Amino acid sequence: MRGMGNMQGMMKKMQKMQKEMMEAQEALNEKQFEGAAGGGMVKVSVTGQREVVDVVLNEAVVDPEDIEMLQDLIIIATNEALKKVEDETASTMGKFTQGMNLPF
Repeated sequence: MRGMGNMQGMMKKMQKMQKEMMEAQEALNEKQFEGAAGGGMVKVSVTGQREVVDVVLNEAVVDPEDIEMLQDLIIIATNEALKKVEDETASTMGKFTQGMNLPF
């Protein structure tokens, strides 16, 4: 019966880790991440849930003759913001999954 105490202790540790993981994920979800392109002429903000919440365009970058450039800058800024979310998620959540080889 001695093994039951170890199992209960392990379960408590797992529950604590699960709670900490949920809190860390909630904190990430509430953060905003910004990506920029064209020297800051285009800025895109996304949440940790990967939702675009803001796009800011400098008037100088809006050229009706070159819509493709503006589209490219928006894509670049959005991808940069999403990359920041991915990096911070991996850094924050990775400490919980080290050595477990689990996706998050």
